[in-house]
Amino acid sequence: MKKNIMFALMFACMCTLSACGKNISGMSVNQGTVNEDTSEDNVQTDLQNGYTAGTESAEVPAPEVTEIPAEDIQADTVPEAPVEDTATPSVIDYTPSTAKAGTPASTAVLPADAPTPDDYNYGAPPVVYDIPGIKYIDNVLIANKSYSLPADFYPELDSTCLNQFYKLQNDASAEGLDIYLSSGFRSYETQDYIYNDYVAQDGQEVADTYSARPGHSEHQSGLAIDVNQIDDTFIGTPEAVWLEAHCWEYGFILRYPQSKQDITGYKYESWHIRYVGTDMSYKIHSKALEMGDPYLTLEEYFGIDSYYH
Repeated sequence: MKKNIMFALMFACMCTLSACGKNISGMSVNQGTVNEDTSEDNVQTDLQNGYTAGTESAEVPAPEVTEIPAEDIQADTVPEAPVEDTATPSVIDYTPSTAKAGTPASTAVLPADAPTPDDYNYGAPPVVYDIPGIKYIDNVLIANKSYSLPADFYPELDSTCLNQFYKLQNDASAEGLDIYLSSGFRSYETQDYIYNDYVAQDGQEVADTYSARPGHSEHQSGLAIDVNQIDDTFIGTPEAVWLEAHCWEYGFILRYPQSKQDITGYKYESWHIRYVGTDMSYKIHSKALEMGDPYLTLEEYFGIDSYYH
């Protein structure tokens, strides 16, 4: 009898709990699946796992996806404001090209005494960059008042140019002379700062006689070097005399010779040399001797002008 009464009481309790659908801790019960955390993340997890409120666990079919062509996709978010990069600009990876851009105006031929690649003084031609916005004539980069360089052109100082300068420097030192590099590569931004500072100091008309506008400076080409004192105090020094007489032997030319301001657009700069490689420097020197002119400019050699158009 006691056993029957106890069995009846246990059966009644089980029915009551089943009808309420709750246990004593208040947790939801759904066919044996218990979820105590109702945060959004967990709800989404449950849905991804096939659980739905008040129903059995079931596999949710993946929604049908229609592929949209990339060109038809439009961004619906507001782009972030650009962050100013204050770091030093990286060297742009331009692709060298051996194609000639332009036709040489000179008929000069390579002299018989020009150095060959096996000779100490030989200087290979500079790299030619196959990019728009750069003027080449016979593989010689032209940067003057008529022809400019792109603002993002950032080749740094050409390695062959620097090595040839070291040869020049060593040979001058052997003769008791001190020739050193004072200024090499300058970026568009640096030239812009320098030029505008000179304009503020002397006015644009005067500044244009000795300073290049940004984009027109040979220093941005990575092929120009200023030596020693970068002013008229260098004129006539033993180093300046030796440099003008011998720089062509190493692949350089005196870029802005005396009495050529109307041709180059700049005053005489005894400290500024430009690297073109020994093949070209020997040709230019040979042509100058033929014309009875010790210092032939690129403008004269190639028949081009130099003024701000």
